[in-house]
Amino acid sequence: MSAAPTLVVIGGGPRGTGVIERIAANAGDLYGDRRLDIHLVDPHPPGGGRIWRQDQSPLLRMNSMAEDVTMFTDDTVRQEGPVRPGPALHTWAADVRDGRTTVDTAPEILEEIKGLGGQDFPSRRLQSAYLRWVYEQSVAALPPGITVHEHRGHALRVTGPRGGRQRVWLEGRTEPLLADLVVLTIGHLDAEPDAGQQELTVFADRHGLVHLPPDFTADSDLSALSAGEPVIVRGFGLAFIDLMVLLTEGRGGRYENGVYLPSGREPVLHVGSRRGVPYHSKIGYVWEGERPVLPRYFGPAQAEELLARPGPLDFRRDVWPLVEKELGHAHYHRLFTAHPERTAVEWAAFEEKYDASDPGSPELAALVSAAVPGPADRLDLTALDHPLDGVRHTSYDTFQEGLRGYITADLERRHDPGHSPDLAVFLGLLSVYGQLIRLGDIGTWWHGYFSYLASGPPGPRLRQLLALSRAGVVRFLGASVTVEADEEQGIFRAGSATVPGERIEARALVEARLPDPSLQHTRSRLLRGLYEDGAAATATGLLSVDPGDGRILDRDGRPHPRRFALGPNTTARSSGAFTRPRTGGPAFGQNDATARTVLTFLRDLSCRGRLSA
Repeated sequence: MSAAPTLVVIGGGPRGTGVIERIAANAGDLYGDRRLDIHLVDPHPPGGGRIWRQDQSPLLRMNSMAEDVTMFTDDTVRQEGPVRPGPALHTWAADVRDGRTTVDTAPEILEEIKGLGGQDFPSRRLQSAYLRWVYEQSVAALPPGITVHEHRGHALRVTGPRGGRQRVWLEGRTEPLLADLVVLTIGHLDAEPDAGQQELTVFADRHGLVHLPPDFTADSDLSALSAGEPVIVRGFGLAFIDLMVLLTEGRGGRYENGVYLPSGREPVLHVGSRRGVPYHSKIGYVWEGERPVLPRYFGPAQAEELLARPGPLDFRRDVWPLVEKELGHAHYHRLFTAHPERTAVEWAAFEEKYDASDPGSPELAALVSAAVPGPADRLDLTALDHPLDGVRHTSYDTFQEGLRGYITADLERRHDPGHSPDLAVFLGLLSVYGQLIRLGDIGTWWHGYFSYLASGPPGPRLRQLLALSRAGVVRFLGASVTVEADEEQGIFRAGSATVPGERIEARALVEARLPDPSLQHTRSRLLRGLYEDGAAATATGLLSVDPGDGRILDRDGRPHPRRFALGPNTTARSSGAFTRPRTGGPAFGQNDATARTVLTFLRDLSCRGRLSA
């Protein structure tokens, strides 16, 4: 009997699981009963991978409600393969609680699963159990001829000719895995610090200070951050929220009736960023009523038109106007249909003029001003991105109360269905992301803006932040934060545009953000090797892939016939490996396209009597 064709999937987290799920869904139509060996390589258990592994603090939570998390396709996903429905996270938890589904996990996690409601924010280790179950179900759904072999460890290198079998070298093995095709689904990457971060680390070492460069907070060694000592923190997104949790509750503090009771082991966190505010709270209510038609102004036709233009795209000039108009339409559609008492004209009349107005034009501004009397009901995407522009305080003490007021107002708004146009904009953001992934590397600004508006912390986390601020454990620095390394004093010093003239000194500096995805600076030997062998990278360091099926491109733009890559380190990066039900799930469509290309290639290879050496 001839050897079965071989596929190696490097990365066993939700993206790798999603590819296997799509192989199972498409194999019956495209591959028949042929044999296939799938080798899954990851140092962490399949399903959760590194980020969603079970072995992490139970205090770390998802920033999505359980009812907003699924790993299964539905008829809103743009894909050629069949829909294979499955439960969202909260439905799965109810099935476990009611005995319809069994899951092998630790008793404390099982109790958490059984108590999970649809609008709860589950722990990451609970999500790990769900992802592991999805992985097991996907493997079980494979035809009898397809076998999955798990390898616990790192893949170090992929070699081999374009027209022949690939060799995947694993740590601890002297012989490579031979693969007819290789799919990389390795997710977020560690990176070598850039020159600026290296200088700060050298400065810290020279003066006996602490500098923690960008990293995954859950994996960082925080033991050097001493109790009661000031710590300058740059970054106010989700990495900061994890840092906050691990250095407060993680050190024995607790909350009672909205008040934080310190353990005495906490440092004092002085946090600031470019915007100077935390990411917006997750919306705390569900959609009701008519949905906006999405996409309307930025759909597949507009994406194709952009791709057909000669020369490189400029995001602000070429793309942002379409994004702005799409989000504005979603916002005002919801305002006029759900809250007509806060508008001055009929929707049909407004929509007709909105269609004819250019984004950012005086005509559009006049239309909105006349039709929407309340300034709080008008969408200003630029103001949202710069909430502290022009805000000045004479001292950090007065700024603390000011920012607490901002956070409180954000919490109230994001949990008030009376402001449901915010949820419509969120749906618009998801729709826009589905088109942007087709455009390749659009720069870094958009991804940060999306996360700031749509992927912020749960409301309870921001309430904890307020309690920590009142307790003096967290202090706000403001916007446009700068940090200097004072060689003479041997100290870090931070200031901001919000409190001009004031400075905070500390012996510790933490960069609370993930490393940028960069092929040139990654610590991954695997990806560095691909780059050295000719894989193309964009100016921002993303791995260039074919937007259709994820094949890795070389520097001449040729797709590699036997190597694929999916995930945030590629030009086809999407908003997440899992998503809300019935929101299109761009990653699901990418997984499907890659799986179908893989199965078709391997089927044809098998029919030719295979195998190239």
